[in-house]
Amino acid sequence: MKQHARSIAARSKWPFLVMFAIAACALVFAACGGSSSSSSSSSEATTEEGGEETVKGEPIVTWTYTDVNTEGPQYKNIEETERVYQEWINTHGGIAGRPLEAHFCDAHGTPTGISACGREAVAGGAVAVVGNFTFTGDAIIPILEKGKTAQWGNCCAIAPTELTSKISFPMGNQPLYSVALVHKAVEDGCKNINGVIIEGAEAFEPLMENAAKAEGTKIGKFVTLPATAQDYSPQVAEATSGGADCLVMVVSETPYIAWMPPFAQSGSKAKMYGPQGNFNENAVKGFAEVVEGDVDAGMYPDISTEAWTEYREALKKYEADPAQDYNSLGGMGTWAAYEGFKQVVESMSGKVDNETFLKAAETAKINLPGMVPPLNMAENWGKTGGPKGFERLVNRCAVYSEFKEGKLVPLSKEFEDVSEIGGGTKPMDCGPPFG
Repeated sequence: MKQHARSIAARSKWPFLVMFAIAACALVFAACGGSSSSSSSSSEATTEEGGEETVKGEPIVTWTYTDVNTEGPQYKNIEETERVYQEWINTHGGIAGRPLEAHFCDAHGTPTGISACGREAVAGGAVAVVGNFTFTGDAIIPILEKGKTAQWGNCCAIAPTELTSKISFPMGNQPLYSVALVHKAVEDGCKNINGVIIEGAEAFEPLMENAAKAEGTKIGKFVTLPATAQDYSPQVAEATSGGADCLVMVVSETPYIAWMPPFAQSGSKAKMYGPQGNFNENAVKGFAEVVEGDVDAGMYPDISTEAWTEYREALKKYEADPAQDYNSLGGMGTWAAYEGFKQVVESMSGKVDNETFLKAAETAKINLPGMVPPLNMAENWGKTGGPKGFERLVNRCAVYSEFKEGKLVPLSKEFEDVSEIGGGTKPMDCGPPFG
């Protein structure tokens, strides 16, 4: 599909990148201390430099979890966004006039780790767990169910129980962005499409097959990538074989970094379609020519748009780790989740705890123009014609960007509904344009 030649100049960089990735993982893993950290809000009002007053009173407690110190995919941007949101909201009126006490728990990429996070949140009196992601969600949902605690606002529900449990309230559209990737690939004229799926994300495959069938085509094959980044040359060879002109990919950022050198070396001209915040500028650094015109699909408009002004300001003011990608599912998804959490709490009257929040979440209406479409949690996909196994999805709208000279440039000016090509029977109102 691509008219430019694929660069193989990175051939000599591959051994160095492998050693660097191994060393980096080792350093990150060694830096792991306890499983969680937290920031508590004082019951006394304080004034920051610049005259901003921190709210006082009984705090509203949340937990956020993801995988950070792990050899697999890492989501430090979620941890950083939780931190800066707490700092920001506590100097901007709080939530219902009360301070937010947001705790973070590192799940370490294991079922044991995520189970520990769930027990910690329930025992710690979390009103909800907010803006989370892990590949091992099935290990925490039973704990949250028993504790009557909502999993709120996730960008990226991926485990079967996250997509079906009544305590799960995702605000993102995962795994439907993969449907959008298939749709865009067909729209762009792709004829021979293969799928590349990171281990643990197999739930995407049936929706992608639904989308291909609805578009009058099919996915030639699915190639699975091991979740731990390594030399992916064999998987590159398999994915690009048979004259594939396009690859529709559900791959995390860390494995993408390892994917790029062998893909460039392969000489393939296949156009890649990948997920927002994973197929990103960090992942393709040094391969601008290779990815020119490639596309990502996601659920949140670009961070440069007006809706994210406060997020950008908070990242700057509270010195978020500059090595992380915040124009991403994890970053923007966590900020949107907390903004949605705030709307639910502020719609409640009386006591705010895990049980009352869980009840309020069941019928919550979220209005965050330019961040997410209008969301009515009472109208999830299980009640509006969605396929079995994806009942808890509410958001079924997607956006697109493309690579130009190594930078992502927004393609979308409004959310695009993918309900029906994903296997649903009814469309969704995706709201007004945002661009």
